[in-house]
Amino acid sequence: MKHIISFGILVSTVLAFASPVLAQTVFVSTQLRPIEEATVVREELLKDVGSVDYVVEEPPQFAVRMEAERQAGKHTVSLVGALHGELSPLADKDTLEPLDDLAKKLAASGMPQSLLDLGKLGKSTQQYIPWMQATYVMAAKKEALQYLPDGADVNALNYDQLIAWGKNMQEATGQPQIGFPAGPKGLMARYFQGYFYPSFTGGVVRTFQSADAAAGWEKLKALWAYVTPNSTSYDFMQEPLAAGEVMVAWDHIARLKNAISAAPDDYVVFPAPAGPKGRGYMPVVAGLAIPKGAPDKAGAEKVIEHLSMPETQLLTASKVGFFPTLNVKLPPDLDAGVALLAGAVTATQASKDAVISLLPVGLGDKGGEFNKVYMDSFQRIVLQNEPIADVLKAQGATMAKLMTDTKAACWAPDAKSDGPCPVE
Repeated sequence: MKHIISFGILVSTVLAFASPVLAQTVFVSTQLRPIEEATVVREELLKDVGSVDYVVEEPPQFAVRMEAERQAGKHTVSLVGALHGELSPLADKDTLEPLDDLAKKLAASGMPQSLLDLGKLGKSTQQYIPWMQATYVMAAKKEALQYLPDGADVNALNYDQLIAWGKNMQEATGQPQIGFPAGPKGLMARYFQGYFYPSFTGGVVRTFQSADAAAGWEKLKALWAYVTPNSTSYDFMQEPLAAGEVMVAWDHIARLKNAISAAPDDYVVFPAPAGPKGRGYMPVVAGLAIPKGAPDKAGAEKVIEHLSMPETQLLTASKVGFFPTLNVKLPPDLDAGVALLAGAVTATQASKDAVISLLPVGLGDKGGEFNKVYMDSFQRIVLQNEPIADVLKAQGATMAKLMTDTKAACWAPDAKSDGPCPVE
């Protein structure tokens, strides 16, 4: 009932305020919502781009508002900024303007085609323009580099090399020196969904209980021999890195930033390792899209072009910590820690063996249960040493039921499905 009331109020609001002449380009965003960030957007990122009304919305309210405008046939919003998964339902209802001409311009300006392809949302036309991104990377104290195995390139590691590196560090220091955020509030589930599974199996759901997955879990068990047991209590890796508890760590860039910005000369930042199927990574991509019926399409296109300029992308990185979608040269005066992180993001997306794994789509309020499948598998296989085949069979059944219950179709890197994504 609450949602029905909210929907009705929004429809009324849309109808009441949809005037034939709008003085401003209304830009509704689920991103950069905190007042400090929204102020940066209004006063700095959108400076000199014309009259723009930057309106922030929580994701649930954003979805209701856009549906209200669609059903009412009265449009006040000319531009939206939201995550890939938040824009996907709008594309499914065919409510977004194609942006192919803008995409061609940005490809020529250095936006990676892999990111632009994400913005098609499975359609033949460009549904959104990638605006800014975050992801997960690895960071290491420079003193750890002396223990790299012969021939290893820190920017192009594979799992065997990471294991050898961990072994060398442990033998030299007497302690395991690799850390993961496997604590209660850590983002370890994203490691499995965006990095481990894509790298070893080329998928996330379809390949969950495959022979490739079993081989990957064997490799992870070998790596875990050189991972500090304290990892199961770590939520953010910046603290143990800064405290010297570990020398090498994997985490979200926002959860590494404080340590690296505080002592940028002490660190190197680099892509996660590759497995047999490539170098899995999970881009957290926010996009810009124009709703069909937008009252100021020209103004919206102008804002997109402005926010996609190299100088604006770099300003966004330095001010709010989201990184460019363009391949841009970093200015010498950019915060040194942000520059290190941005360089690792660029190196990751530019890797020839990159395998993009999207955030889960279509799970509704079951995202936590989806994460739990991976974390329970990790607990049972790696920490409790249960037989891999038995665990994958049991957890695969749980995964299959979850997909069936939510009717969630497959998302990249899994091949598309007509119905619920199958566990094969």
